[in-house]
Amino acid sequence: MDQIIRFAPFGRLTSAARHWLLPLCALTASFVGQADEFTQKQLEDVAKVRTLASQSDLSWQLLESLTTEIGPRLPGTENDKLTVAWAEKQFKRLGFDKVWLEAATFPEWRRYHESAKLIAPSEQPLHITALGNSISTPQQGLRGEVVLFETFDELKAAPVGSLKGKIAFINYRMNRDIDGNGYGPAVQARNKGAVEAAKKGAIAYMMRSVSTAHHRFAHTGGSHYDEQVTKIPATAIANPDADQIARLLKHGHTPQVEINIQTEDLGEGTSFNVIGEITGSEFPDQYVLLGSHHDSWDLGTGALDDGAGMALTMAAAKHIASVTRPKRSIRVVLFAAEELGLWGAKAYFKRHEDKLAQIVASAESDFGADVVYAFESKVNAASLPLVRAIAEQLKPLGITYIGANRARGGPDLIPLNNMTSAPIFDLHQDGTDYFDYHHTADDTLDKVDPEKLKQNTAAYAVFALMAANGKTSMQGK
Repeated sequence: MDQIIRFAPFGRLTSAARHWLLPLCALTASFVGQADEFTQKQLEDVAKVRTLASQSDLSWQLLESLTTEIGPRLPGTENDKLTVAWAEKQFKRLGFDKVWLEAATFPEWRRYHESAKLIAPSEQPLHITALGNSISTPQQGLRGEVVLFETFDELKAAPVGSLKGKIAFINYRMNRDIDGNGYGPAVQARNKGAVEAAKKGAIAYMMRSVSTAHHRFAHTGGSHYDEQVTKIPATAIANPDADQIARLLKHGHTPQVEINIQTEDLGEGTSFNVIGEITGSEFPDQYVLLGSHHDSWDLGTGALDDGAGMALTMAAAKHIASVTRPKRSIRVVLFAAEELGLWGAKAYFKRHEDKLAQIVASAESDFGADVVYAFESKVNAASLPLVRAIAEQLKPLGITYIGANRARGGPDLIPLNNMTSAPIFDLHQDGTDYFDYHHTADDTLDKVDPEKLKQNTAAYAVFALMAANGKTSMQGK
């Protein structure tokens, strides 16, 4: 804007004039901030991309194809291989300038059978699932008395040998919140519960599902062993069944459970990160990284975790390329084997370790497909004007700006966080209901709202285009 507008001092204005002038001044200041970083043409392109993404069905079409034609995508399975081929084909069909694969190895694991039941004080079926990486029970299963702990810390504090011949059971109840803040405390029990139970002499480990649901689905998820500690079967049961066991104890009974899970450790497996890039016009070696992961657990079809993330990041980059050529590249990385321990992400950032400074901004979509409600950065203070300019263009999508500058990024960005101070962003999705479906047979396409998916796609498209087109590249905090 070349014109200079002069206003009278506030003290000489009527109250009515002040009423409209204050928001006008704020709007003018906001526009000036954006004008410092972007040309008028660039801001017009942002608006076009935002409108296109908000109206397009592309992300839904991709997600429908993935979850219908392939379905579950456990790392190392035939479906995992089909997913890699599908993603490579879709990137090429969408016109990405560069498409390539990068190998990632991981500990390959399979589940074959899982069942459980209460055998005392009465026989009742239990809905159970093996946690990822769990060993099998004996072929005939195992039986034991259940000992309940309310928290992981309580189990850790139990005396050594106190669980000899018994089944340890953690009944930690995850809270429901928009940002999913109950997941961290709950997942500690999933990761290491079997190790702590074995230290106390337990023959098996069982936990309340890491879930906010009342539905009778067991939620799986990754677990890990300590090679110095005896390995025991690790399982999770549906929340209503966890409540049933707790009530039996409350009524003075000593519940006994029979568990039979059959799994297999297949050693080292190989999958591939699938990468598509829209090449920048001025600084092609610098890039905005949009991430998601292409694997899923085997119980559902991985629509929320993380098919939606795959579809919307791919579609966001395509929408940008349909309108304009960004100054910097936009790289969509579909990481492999996230569910088994971030193996694709570890491989990617290790492979590109000497070039991480080329990442000018990064964000991952791995929290379902509900609306993006807030935007947050983790950048050097000098880059905050650019961040605020991006936030301004996200407002029409109903997204608020969080100025704390403490973004953490998604799971696959953890290795990046640990290795460098690259600029990382959170496009916070509403996770109020996410953990009702997370890692269950109920993670299917019907749980995704196509209109909310469009809003997500538009948010990532606006963010990626503006991060790629800033006058200067952003730096990490």
